[in-house]
Amino acid sequence: MSTLLARRELAPKIYELVVESGRIARKAQPGQFVVVMAHERAERIPLTIADADPQAGTITLVVLVAGASTLELSQLRPGQSLYAIIGPLGKPSQVEQVAQVVMVAGGVGTAPIYPIARAFYQAGSQVITIQGARTKELLFWTERLASVSHRHIITTDDGSFGRRGLVTEPLREVLQEDTERQIGCIYAIGPAVMMKNCVRVAESFARKIIVSLNPIMVDGTGMCGGCRVEVGGQTFFACVDGPEFDGRLVNWDLFISRQKLYHEQETCLLMQYSPHESEKPSAST
Repeated sequence: MSTLLARRELAPKIYELVVESGRIARKAQPGQFVVVMAHERAERIPLTIADADPQAGTITLVVLVAGASTLELSQLRPGQSLYAIIGPLGKPSQVEQVAQVVMVAGGVGTAPIYPIARAFYQAGSQVITIQGARTKELLFWTERLASVSHRHIITTDDGSFGRRGLVTEPLREVLQEDTERQIGCIYAIGPAVMMKNCVRVAESFARKIIVSLNPIMVDGTGMCGGCRVEVGGQTFFACVDGPEFDGRLVNWDLFISRQKLYHEQETCLLMQYSPHESEKPSAST
């Protein structure tokens, strides 16, 4: 079992967990993820490795509470242990030294974008980061992203921070400004609809765009088939073939519809949820 060393609420329903896991920390690369279980009867949840410290032997995970299982994870306290954690899983990001790269992070997509942006920054590329959220209170890690960006643009849907609007608007402007085609690649990570719209913008400029897909996933080995996605007319498994794919080739309508398969069941389970007595925090926590 891996011990939770630190827990911090970054924004409403968004938590940062620092977990002791030396073996994973030493091997983790940008773009990879782990599968975790909060307790013996818990659901297996895939979470991107948002940061790793090989010296300290820790990895950082960011959890959005969207159902009963993520709620259980968010309620763990420092000193408690995860029942299980496996990883690093998935193919790492292909970090190449290009003149410029654009990173588009929507909502919780900030967490997986950060290590990729840092890798390109350290490789010598000019990094342009576009970070968006619905409102100011849902923004997090803005300083982290700014520290690995040569240009950092923040948008909020309601205009409560940064510029008002969607991330697709500054993405279009950045591509329009790039008359010499210095931008070698675009990364977009966030809600499926946001990634789909970023792909449309990139396609209109005939630019390559990579997305990170987060379909339903169970075992993380490709055996269950739950994470299958259609890319370029072929079936792939996001846990072993991804999670990153060429966004221009993704069947977005199929991907979005599959994400909604168990929405009703998840909603019902969350409404009925009551924590295990052994996992309730004591009065001293």
